[in-house]
Amino acid sequence: MTAEHKHAVTPRNTEEKDKMLKRLKRIEGQVRGIQKMIEEDRYCVDILIQISAIESALKQVGFSVTERHMNHCVADAIRKGEGEASIDELMKVLRQFGK
Repeated sequence: MTAEHKHAVTPRNTEEKDKMLKRLKRIEGQVRGIQKMIEEDRYCVDILIQISAIESALKQVGFSVTERHMNHCVADAIRKGEGEASIDELMKVLRQFGK
């Protein structure tokens, strides 16, 4: 699901993209590791620990994206007098994050 936004998008620089993609690829590797653990009938607690690590890593990615959005998109909207709508949009997404 993508939200339709009316403000300009600030492109990520190469360093930001590389860092984010590297983190996501690491998470992808962790997920594959859990698949292998299940195939090998590994101890449930070990699997749960890995799931917890993935959840934590995904939350960190989410916080990073949120921080960037606030520093660029929301700040820009506030400067343009459109802050209320931008904050409402962000709060709606953060509520989903908390589910």
